[in-house]
Amino acid sequence: LPEAWQPDRLIGMHIPGFGLVLTLAVLLTVGAIASNFIGKKLVNWGDRIVARIPVVRGIYSSVKQVSDTLFSESGNAFRTAVLVQWPRADVWTIGFVTGTPGGDVTTYLRGEEFLSVYVPTTPNPTGGYFVMLRKSDCIELKMSVDEALKYVVSMGVVVPAAAPSNR
Repeated sequence: LPEAWQPDRLIGMHIPGFGLVLTLAVLLTVGAIASNFIGKKLVNWGDRIVARIPVVRGIYSSVKQVSDTLFSESGNAFRTAVLVQWPRADVWTIGFVTGTPGGDVTTYLRGEEFLSVYVPTTPNPTGGYFVMLRKSDCIELKMSVDEALKYVVSMGVVVPAAAPSNR
């Protein structure tokens, strides 16, 4: 901060932790504004501005569509949790079924049923890999999507309770 904006200069005394408290207050205020009617109008206004920038428009709209789907209130982006061999045979990880392949891709994936699977990275599940796998190569897990996501984010530390066995 410029010297004139230093908290010590503004209030005339040094208060330890004042910068942290001020930062939290600013973040809370911005969050409160963004979550109400005025904030939504400001976000929509920003969306319209970004939509006018030629190169950024395509990237922004794609990222916005994905984030709106992933973080929607309905929470139906991931249908089921599956166990898949990734990134090679005999190495297992949890993936999330997002649907079935569509469009032009289906003309090349013939013979068997395929699933669209998102394989998240750990501990940040917002990065990951989108793969199309044979349904026969995916083992559907009995745990909920939420439990599987917690398992992935915790790097295996938070283990979901085992599903009751049918034996």
